[in-house]
Amino acid sequence: MPATLLIDTPSGKVKGLARPDGTGAFLGLRYARADRFAPAVPEAPWSGERDATNHGPICPQAPGLLESTMGAALPPMSEDCLSLGVFVPPSVVAGSATPRPVLVWIHGGAYVNGSGSTPWYDGSSLARRGDVIVVSINYRLGVFGFFRDNNLGLLDQIEALRWVQSHIASFGGDPNNVTIFGESAGGSSVVALMASPLSAGLFHKVWSMSPSIGQYRNAERGHELADKFLKAAGVSTDDELLALSSDQLLAAQGVLLAENGRAFDYFAPTWPGSGLPHEIVGAAADHSAHLVVGTTRDENRLFGAFSPEAASMDDDKMRTFFAGMLPDRVDEAIALYREHRPGESDAQLVMAAQTDEGFRQRAIRLAEKRANSGTPTHMYWFTWASPAFGGVLGSCHAIDIPFTFHNLDQPGVGLFTGDGADRAVVADQVAAQVLSFATDGSLAWSPYDLDRRSTWRFDVECSEIADPEPRLRTLWSN
Repeated sequence: MPATLLIDTPSGKVKGLARPDGTGAFLGLRYARADRFAPAVPEAPWSGERDATNHGPICPQAPGLLESTMGAALPPMSEDCLSLGVFVPPSVVAGSATPRPVLVWIHGGAYVNGSGSTPWYDGSSLARRGDVIVVSINYRLGVFGFFRDNNLGLLDQIEALRWVQSHIASFGGDPNNVTIFGESAGGSSVVALMASPLSAGLFHKVWSMSPSIGQYRNAERGHELADKFLKAAGVSTDDELLALSSDQLLAAQGVLLAENGRAFDYFAPTWPGSGLPHEIVGAAADHSAHLVVGTTRDENRLFGAFSPEAASMDDDKMRTFFAGMLPDRVDEAIALYREHRPGESDAQLVMAAQTDEGFRQRAIRLAEKRANSGTPTHMYWFTWASPAFGGVLGSCHAIDIPFTFHNLDQPGVGLFTGDGADRAVVADQVAAQVLSFATDGSLAWSPYDLDRRSTWRFDVECSEIADPEPRLRTLWSN
């Protein structure tokens, strides 16, 4: 029987796991409850001892791309899903009372899938390596979390951060040194949290990985898509959705998602809306917290490398894709991408441009706005390319997650990264910078400004680059 740990929190006693590596894990801790389409309320205190040795249910969803690719079955789902996991280092297990830095992970999944309990997000390795506390949260997804302009999923994240403020000291964490980090929808979530007045004082530093900033939408778009959802669900009013089952709502959600629009904004943070009174990127640019933001080199290869479009790509189809992104500069754009991506296929050139359109250039625009505002910002670029599947994934979207957590041995990681020895070198580099930043805000490279545009390259050999690929940046800025 696994060894257990008992901790007394402001809400009651919780029993977690003492792991063989010396760390502790407290899983499935409920931080709030919520009725459908209603804001979350904090979990009430309890008497006795609450079991925290297993993950709680995940929020209702269909399998995401990673789950589908790996053939992994989804864990149990429930609308009652607002739980989190806390991972503590050996020093806390041994009884040390010194407050540790806290890292709070917000998972990605396009705001429609994912969970904090995904094995790639297990925080024990980071906790052990950096003597830090790692928290990984669930929040409501899809129609349950982002319908019209309610932003309930973002409000859930804020409620989880309030829980951290009031409870993390019991787990050895310092509530005055909290770093929020996330990837993709999680990366854009942490940016949106910077834009929300409701998050004031709940975190101090931000690490945003491949933020899907293009998913943000205004309230007009949110209401337009909500009306489409009602039609897909076969009802006329929002109130009628309360009578439908979770499966019926997911089925209607699937109808919208099957349209596969480029913005993928069917369910996403909306402004003005609950907790987000102002345009999100502009408000985040003015936030005083230290921000690290970056992308991978080949984000869209995750979505396109095995697609039918890639297999059938020819020059005419390539030009059609480029015309959809840069309609007035097709010839110039194709020539520039051929120059910057020598030897890549037509399909890979399209994916390179889609990477810039959806992720990299939007992250650069955010860094530029923050440079103009004088708010502290660092930028990185993850370029290590996976050899898996003959190298077609390159440095694709989400490939940096197991390196960030130093979780190279978790299930499914090797499928995407291969098993080469250089993986550990890259993981050492990335995890070390994340932990240094969480501890005291220090980093190995210079801040981002509009003169030098310093960017840290994460790879087997890391380096600081001044304004990488400036001609592509200029292409998109124009």
